[in-house]
Amino acid sequence: MRSDYLNENSSSSYGFQKKVAGIGAAKTLNGDDSGKEFYLTASDAYNITLPTGGDIVNGLNYKFWVAEGALGAAVTLAAGSAIVFGKVNEGEVDTGDDAPGSSAGTGVSNVILGTTADKGDFIELVSYGGEWYMSGQTAVDGAVTTS
Repeated sequence: MRSDYLNENSSSSYGFQKKVAGIGAAKTLNGDDSGKEFYLTASDAYNITLPTGGDIVNGLNYKFWVAEGALGAAVTLAAGSAIVFGKVNEGEVDTGDDAPGSSAGTGVSNVILGTTADKGDFIELVSYGGEWYMSGQTAVDGAVTTS
C-alpha cells in the first residue's frame, strides 16, 4: 500500500538509503541495477558488462568503488563498442598517462580498473542517447586504463 511505502521511507531511523552491492566476479548489469553503487573486489580478473544497444535507456547509472587496498586482478567495465565518453581524474600527476578516457569525440569500449587502483577510487557511468558518459577519480597514475 502507498501508506506503508510512505511510512517506511519517512522513518527517521532509515531515511533514504542508496542501493549498494558487492561484486567479486563477472556480472552483466541491466536496468534493475540502475542507481546502485557497486563495491569491487577481485582475486581473479573479470568483466562487468554494461547494457548495450536497445537496452541503453537514458538515465541508467552505475557507480563502481574499489573496496580493497588494491585489486588483486583487473576489473573491466565492458560496453561492447566504443560508446564510453569522458575522463577519469588522477590525483597523482605526471606527464605520461594522465586523465584516461575518450579523446576528441572518439569513445572507448572498455574501462579497466587495474591492480594499482586504491580503495576509494571510483568510476561513475550515466547513459544518454545510446552512449555512456564516464567520470571518476583515482589516486594513482595508470590505475585506470581504457581500450
